[in-house]
Amino acid sequence: MSPYLVLGIVLGYFLVLIFISWLTARKADTQAFFTANRKSPWYLVAFGMVGATLSGVTFISVPGEVGNSAFSYLQFVLGNLVGYWLVAGILLPLYYRLNLVSIYSFLDERFGPRSYKTGSFFFLISKLIGAAFRLFLVAGVLQIAFFDAFNIPFSLTVIVTIALIWVYTFKGGIKTIVWTDTLQTLFLVSAVIFTIVAISRSLDLNLSGLVKTIADDNNSQLFFWDWRSGNNFFKQFVSGMFITIVMVGMDQDMMQKNLTCKNKWEAQKNMLVFSMSFLFTVVLFLSLGVMLYIFAREHGISIPENTDDLYPMLALKYFGLPVGIAFLLGITAAAYSSADSALTALTTSFTVDFLKIHKYPEEKKRRIKMLSHLMFSVLLIAVILVFDAINNQSIVVAVFTVAGYTYGPILGLFLFGMYSSRKVKDKWVPYIGIFAPVLCYFISSYSEVLFNGYQFGFELLILNGAITMLGLLLISEKSAVKG
Repeated sequence: MSPYLVLGIVLGYFLVLIFISWLTARKADTQAFFTANRKSPWYLVAFGMVGATLSGVTFISVPGEVGNSAFSYLQFVLGNLVGYWLVAGILLPLYYRLNLVSIYSFLDERFGPRSYKTGSFFFLISKLIGAAFRLFLVAGVLQIAFFDAFNIPFSLTVIVTIALIWVYTFKGGIKTIVWTDTLQTLFLVSAVIFTIVAISRSLDLNLSGLVKTIADDNNSQLFFWDWRSGNNFFKQFVSGMFITIVMVGMDQDMMQKNLTCKNKWEAQKNMLVFSMSFLFTVVLFLSLGVMLYIFAREHGISIPENTDDLYPMLALKYFGLPVGIAFLLGITAAAYSSADSALTALTTSFTVDFLKIHKYPEEKKRRIKMLSHLMFSVLLIAVILVFDAINNQSIVVAVFTVAGYTYGPILGLFLFGMYSSRKVKDKWVPYIGIFAPVLCYFISSYSEVLFNGYQFGFELLILNGAITMLGLLLISEKSAVKG
C-alpha cells in the first residue's frame, strides 16, 4: 500500500474525529469533560463501548491467538457476559445513588482517604499500562504501513499517534468520546466483516460453506477441560467474570461512559445491550482468525513467529487494496476508541481523586485539566517506548497478566467495602495494596511446584483480590458502617 495513500486515509480519519470534537466540545466546561452533563443516549453509549472494549488488542491479537488456543478465548468472553450483568445489577445502582464522578470516591466514604487514593493509584497504573499496550499495536502497524517508507523512527510515530488523540479530546473529554467511539466501532466491526467476506470469496465459499468451514476446522475448538491448563473452561469463565467486574465495573474509564447516561435505568439498558453486541463481535473476530489460518495454509504462506503479526501481514500484503484500506481504518479505530477514553479517564481520576479539582473556580479547573491531560499524554509515550524495548509475548496475554496484578487490590477493596461492615485501619491499606500483588506473583511463579503442576491463567486476578481482602480483614475491627 502506498505510504501516501496511508497518510491520506489516516489524516482523513482524524479530520472527521476533529470535526466531531468541534461539534461536541463547543461550550463544554469541566463538568461536560467529566460527565457529558449526564445527557448521553444509552444506545449510543452501548454501541460505542463495543469498540472501546475490543481495542487494538482484540483486533490483532485475538485472531492471531486462534492458532495457539483455538476458540478458548470465547470461554473467557462467556464469563465476561455474566460479569456485565452483575455490573449492571449491583455496581451501577450504587454509583448512581452516590452520584459519583470518580467511582473511587466510594472508597473514601467507606474506608478513608488512603484507601481512596490506593484504589485510584492502582487504576492509574493499570490504565496507563493497558492503554500503552493497546496503542503500541496501532503505532506498530502505522510504522510498517507508512513511517518506515520515510525512515521515520518509531518514537516519532508514537508521538504523532498520541498527539492526534490529544487534539480531539483535550476540550470535550467524555462528551466527545461518546460520539467518536460510535464512529470508531462502526469502522472496526465493518473492517472485520469486510475481511471475512473477502477471504470467503477468494476461497469460493458462500455463507453456509463459510460457517461449515469454520466449524470443521481444528482451530474452532471451544471447550477445554484439563484442570492444569490455563485454557481450562472453569478458569477462563470465572476469570472472565471477575476481570469484567474489575476492568469494567471498577474501572473509571468504562464506568465514566456509563455514568454519562441520564439515569441508572438507561445505564443498565446500555450495559445489557452492549454485552450481547460484544459477544457477537468477539465471535466475528475468532471466526476471522480461523479464516486467516485457512487462507495461509491454502496459499502456502508461512505463519509469523509472533501471531500478532498475522492479520496485519495478510491484510496489507495479500488481500488487495480494498481490504488493506478497511484493515487500516479498523485497526486505527480499534486502538483510538480505547486509548482516547483511557486518556480522559486518567485525567478525570487524577484531577478529581488527587488534585480535588472541584474546589477550584472554572478557569483554574480548565488549566488543571489541560495540564493533567498533557502530562498523561507524555506518560503514555514513555510507557509505549519502554514496552517496545522489552515486549516478548502476545499483547493479549500481556494486558490481562498486568491487569491481574494491578486490578486485584481494587477488586479486594470494593468487595470488602460492599459486603463487609468492618472498619479498616485506613493508614495500613496502601501496604496491603502493595503486598498482595507481590505475594500473588510469588505464588504464580512457583504454582507448578506448590500445586502439583497447576498453572495460573487469568484467575490470577481472583487470587490477588482474595489476598487483598484477607489483608483488609487482618487490619480491620468490627464496626457499623456510618450512614
